[in-house]
Amino acid sequence: MASPGGTSSGSSLLQTSGTDEDLQAAAMEQKKRKRMMSNRESARRSRMRKQKHLDDLTAEANQLRKENGRLLTSVIFTTQQHVAVEAENSVLRTRMVELTDRLQSLDEILFCFQRSPSDPWSFGFVNQSVMASADNLFQYRQPRIQNEVLMATKTASSSLHHCLLELETVRTKGCAHLNH
Repeated sequence: MASPGGTSSGSSLLQTSGTDEDLQAAAMEQKKRKRMMSNRESARRSRMRKQKHLDDLTAEANQLRKENGRLLTSVIFTTQQHVAVEAENSVLRTRMVELTDRLQSLDEILFCFQRSPSDPWSFGFVNQSVMASADNLFQYRQPRIQNEVLMATKTASSSLHHCLLELETVRTKGCAHLNH
């Protein structure tokens, strides 16, 4: 006892369940496509971030190379200045030693002249006696010798003064260079 309506309701059930499966498959396919698109977009954004990061690192590396070049130039220049100042200091130290020795010699000469300005023959390094027969010669030459001693004293005093000024200049320059 089959009813003609029963057959149609059975086939419609089959059609309905087929349509549900198709809808579910279509929905799954839609989700799958949506997920793929989302993944592609995410991958594209990730590649863009990586590329931007790479570009930033490249720019920073170039900037650091330039800065290293500037610093290297500055170090070379400073080193050259240091070497020049050291050489000048060495020259000044040598000059100071020379001037100190010269000043000491002039001090000794001046001391000898100041110790006995009236008797030029009483220097510690001149120890010769004058013969009795040469008294007239000595008396004749004594004013001239005194003038020569006086001139030598003035010259030594002038040289001493000049030497002192030069020594002070060297010391000032030396101190200025050592402070730098």
